[in-house]
Amino acid sequence: MQHPAVPELAHTHTRPIHWVATATAVAGVMALSSVLQPNSATAAQTADPHTKTVHAATAPGTAGVDFPITCGPVKAVVHKKTTGDLDGDGNPETVAIVHCDAPMGTPPDGVYVLTRASDGTPRVVATLLDPKADDTVSDFAIRDGAVTATLLGYSTDNVPRCCPDVTDHVKWQWKNGTFVRSTPAATHSV
Repeated sequence: MQHPAVPELAHTHTRPIHWVATATAVAGVMALSSVLQPNSATAAQTADPHTKTVHAATAPGTAGVDFPITCGPVKAVVHKKTTGDLDGDGNPETVAIVHCDAPMGTPPDGVYVLTRASDGTPRVVATLLDPKADDTVSDFAIRDGAVTATLLGYSTDNVPRCCPDVTDHVKWQWKNGTFVRSTPAATHSV
């Protein structure tokens, strides 16, 4: 057998100690990178001098609120909710979609605006959509200080309650001390 002219180099063959050293180095780099992160981004805005409040409170929650909806033997449930400043005072309101927890069928929705009372408890200040309208809300959001929603309804009493056949896109905006509902042009469909 012929021996190589150059002696064997230790680093040309991997041994367990090499893997341990590599794993330790990688773990050290990962630990160091988790410590040396950039500061978190924030979306904080400076207070508008024209607002009534210079600090924003947290949006009111929906727990324990007595919504103006009659559900008989079943309870009212908050189906969806979102928050935003609707009246321009710098404090967020909560908009909640509430319906009865019916065991079957599609119960109609009520859309309510909540704010904080002077003692800090949440309270309903406006009903945007009464459940008696027999509509359900499929999509809603707060955009530019207005509540936008897609309402699903029925053209006649003969339409099965499982299958709404009317779609309306609506918007509620705070104007002159009340919420005004508008329907953008060409958004009603049957």
